[in-house]
Amino acid sequence: MIKSDEKIPHIPVLFDEVIEAFKDIEDGYIIDCTTGYAGHSLALLQSNPNINLICNDQDIEALKFSKRRLKEYSNRVIFNQGNFKDVITKFKEYNIVGILADIGVSSLQLDNNDRGFGFDSDILDMRMDQTQTLSASNVVNNYTQSQLEYIFKEYGEVREYKKTASLIVENRPFSSAKELCALLNKKLYKNSKINPATLPFQAIRIEVNDELSVLSDLFESIEKAKLHNCIVAIISFHSLEDRIVKNYFKKWTKKCICPPQSFRCECGNNHNLGKIITKKPITPIQKEIKQNPRSRSSKMRIFRFD
Repeated sequence: MIKSDEKIPHIPVLFDEVIEAFKDIEDGYIIDCTTGYAGHSLALLQSNPNINLICNDQDIEALKFSKRRLKEYSNRVIFNQGNFKDVITKFKEYNIVGILADIGVSSLQLDNNDRGFGFDSDILDMRMDQTQTLSASNVVNNYTQSQLEYIFKEYGEVREYKKTASLIVENRPFSSAKELCALLNKKLYKNSKINPATLPFQAIRIEVNDELSVLSDLFESIEKAKLHNCIVAIISFHSLEDRIVKNYFKKWTKKCICPPQSFRCECGNNHNLGKIITKKPITPIQKEIKQNPRSRSSKMRIFRFD
């Protein structure tokens, strides 16, 4: 199916499931909010010959690659660099019939030592948008112990959040992700399933990129756009993201929006915007997990606007 001659650096998760989610769309624009290396975008263009894509990403490196990869479909693609929280508002006048957002960090970002996401990286960065000022180095080396405790507890759900913050403060400065990972591996409780640095690194990355706030902003922009006959598919990778997705989808199905203290409905009881397509999140099958272990925590939820 893939027709690009370039080496593909990233395996898109839930590949077949994404194609299935948008299979009935006949025309209009699908916005790929997190295009990455265009794995999902290419599949959608090939599977839906009459649709157009708006390919958005804040990572200029990924966007440049995607432009080359999708070159033969250039007449059907608009590329946009920016945070996905702004993309719906920017293109709201277009006939938007689908929205896809894969919230995870791409394999290339994780594996590229120059980006500072991975455990073996020689720098400490983690910025998805490399033009922003806040980096992992700023967080690790300059945040107070109480600030670090907060992000480890709230964004990483780190059991030993106080100990983790204390270790960092006592041993900083850190110049590389490798150095930080080595300390956490040595001093934190070891769970055989995941590297002890996994959740602290997740928390730092979320803080650096303000990931939970921008995800909420994306949903707010979708709601304000007042879309019709539109499929929204969101792929998340940890419980904090999935909770935001689930809560917004649930909100959009509510008919009554009166305050909880109201004795009776006065709003008209007709405010539901559509329906949830996935009663339970779609998760990867064992074959995919075996081929791409990083897909194991992915969950996709789908909503359809009326």
